[in-house]
Amino acid sequence: MSEQLTLYLYKLSPYSQKIELALAEANVPHRTYEVDLFNKPEWFASKVNPVGEVPVVTYGGPNVEPNDPSPLSAKIAESNVILEFLADLYPDSGLLPKDPVLRAKVRFFIDASTKHIEGSCYAFILGKESYDNILKGIEFIQELLEESGDFAVGDHYTIADACISPFLARLKMVTETDLGRFPVGMGYKLGEELKGPKFAKFMKYVHRILERPSLKQTNDEEFVITFFKTRFTERVQ
Repeated sequence: MSEQLTLYLYKLSPYSQKIELALAEANVPHRTYEVDLFNKPEWFASKVNPVGEVPVVTYGGPNVEPNDPSPLSAKIAESNVILEFLADLYPDSGLLPKDPVLRAKVRFFIDASTKHIEGSCYAFILGKESYDNILKGIEFIQELLEESGDFAVGDHYTIADACISPFLARLKMVTETDLGRFPVGMGYKLGEELKGPKFAKFMKYVHRILERPSLKQTNDEEFVITFFKTRFTERVQ
């Protein structure tokens, strides 16, 4: 019998979705518990993550209810750390390649995505900067993609794909709905720029990865859209 594994997540969190994707792709039996980050239960910080953030996984220990986690289970936080943990825990899943060079490329891709895509996406959506840094990040990522590959690295879905996919889904939503704190119309404008030949290889990868069953299974776009509509009511014209 395998050890228990519970994922604590927040539905709107792209960082939580990274872990959902990896678990789905590896077909890992697990339980989930959604934490309302705006109204966190008192036990969450003391028993799961003192920082109070998600995602977190508990692994091992007795098979107890998620709202009463055992002190005997390991508590693992930070999305990219959890991705590596799952890849190590399920080595036959393909989440990390066997080849050491490809493993290094996966880790480099994750580092690049974290540095060049995640922050710039948030900054644009929150109206703190233009989308110029998103385009620069996409150019960097595009250089890492192979012309013939369906995935970020090699010929199999890895944690590199799981790391970037939630932000690709957010970008798609923003460019199709123009929802965010940025000036009205800039989301649409970013979408038009991404349709150009300069980003063809990147967009080909995006379309492939967003068609994955795991992405569709974990991505509640309507829920995110509803949240954005209530959150970003004041816009610069």
